[in-house]
Amino acid sequence: MITAIYPGSFDPITNGHLDILKRASRIFDKVVVTVMENPRKKPMFSLEERLEMLKVTTAGIANVEVDCYRGLLINYVKEKQARVIIKGLRAITDFEVEFQMALINRKLDQDIETMFMMTSGQHSYLSSSIVKEVASYGGNVESLVPPCVYKKIVRMYKEGTL
Repeated sequence: MITAIYPGSFDPITNGHLDILKRASRIFDKVVVTVMENPRKKPMFSLEERLEMLKVTTAGIANVEVDCYRGLLINYVKEKQARVIIKGLRAITDFEVEFQMALINRKLDQDIETMFMMTSGQHSYLSSSIVKEVASYGGNVESLVPPCVYKKIVRMYKEGTL
């Protein structure tokens, strides 16, 4: 059984993330989508909210598990007895950053592979940062995120917490 880890901040999860996740779930026996805590970032959503949105969004995908981790990714991958790290790519700028991370992970553990997956064309411009920026100006992000995320963003916008 091959387990893959799909790490990210998922703040919030977008349709681009979901596209990569669904496709990865068809390749691997198990995919653990993992919210990585980054103390240097101030997230829009709490860790608990991001986990809940991921659980709701992935409920229909049988071989997907949702988890969170704070620390070195390679240590988490070993804890989960996974063999692959999945990274989604939108553009060449993503590749430069992700390639560097893949090389350091490979240096730390040569038995762990990184698999790069290109996002589908309709999501190539999409990022969590774009979603947050558009939403902060009152723009409609309904087509950019799963329904449960959209509802949460609308509620936050109405409450003035966005």
